[in-house]
Amino acid sequence: MQPLYEPHWTEAAGETARILVVDDDPTVAEVVTGYLHRAGYLVDRADDGPTALTRAAAHRPDLVVLDLMLPGMDGLEVCRRMRDRGPVPVIMLTARGDEDDRILGLEVGADDYVTKPFSPRELVLRVESVLRRSRPATTGHRLAAAGLAVDPDARRATKNGGELALTLREFDLLAFFLRHPGRAYSREDLMREVWGWDFGDLSTVTVHVRRLRGKVEDDPARPRLIQTVWGVGYRFEPSGAVL
Repeated sequence: MQPLYEPHWTEAAGETARILVVDDDPTVAEVVTGYLHRAGYLVDRADDGPTALTRAAAHRPDLVVLDLMLPGMDGLEVCRRMRDRGPVPVIMLTARGDEDDRILGLEVGADDYVTKPFSPRELVLRVESVLRRSRPATTGHRLAAAGLAVDPDARRATKNGGELALTLREFDLLAFFLRHPGRAYSREDLMREVWGWDFGDLSTVTVHVRRLRGKVEDDPARPRLIQTVWGVGYRFEPSGAVL
């Protein structure tokens, strides 16, 4: 059984974030665990899918660093099963060049991905970014339009009163659109404003827009709320009128 590190308390977070690292490569897992530990996180490890699910059920993590290629049960299935138990941020580790696999990871609910080989420091920064965005924003400002409502403090979103099961990125994207109706944004704009990145794979934005449409549109194949602006990007149109 892999050991848990002693917790490190931080004033900004108010409590120690628990990270579950899932990778069957002991060298990668050890390096990632070491960097996360030094960054002040409580870290647990698993080297296969079933063990990861067991660890997650015993001590629910605040974030999972999940390798896509695992023995017995791949990372996609692990991510699906974790999502079935409740929302948890996931950063997927993928091999460089496996674009289809990265897209699949985003489709099943991963919030971010890092390609191998990667810089452990970059991974820690990604972890910090995802965790920061997963914490409720104490704004007290509820957003609503077109039957959609977002409560940033509770991290809760609804459509016509019914709860929406959104990932971290989908929630942030919907909140951003509700704050800025009627304005067109490029994928670069959305990556910078919603993701907080100045660079990255723009297909990440495309996938999250598609997933969000599947949850908020009456007919995702003919979106009326989140419209494509050809040659530009996307626009949230509360009226549902196609312009």
